Amino acid sequence: MEPLERDPHLWQQAKARARFQSQLVTYLTVNATLWIIWALTERHHGGIPWPLWATAFWGIGLIGRGVAAYGGYSQEQRAVREYERLKQERGSNDPLDKYR
Repeated sequence: MEPLERDPHLWQQAKARARFQSQLVTYLTVNATLWIIWALTERHHGGIPWPLWATAFWGIGLIGRGVAAYGGYSQEQRAVREYERLKQERGSNDPLDKYR
């Protein structure tokens, strides 16, 4: 049963966090499998282990998603902040703006 009324911002944030958590589980599972395969098949001749590339680059993208889901501002919030900044730069003629 779904709640009748949801805060759209909180709902978007909850969905973003759920997506991130799902992607994190996938990342950990796939990378653990890659490292196990490497450990069981590689003869450790030196050099850079091949799973490192997938772990590093995928991890960088995942960190970005995590920051966006948990610590960053949504695109809508950034747009509102940018709009407010532009309004201040331009100067507002409405004397009530300073009270909003």
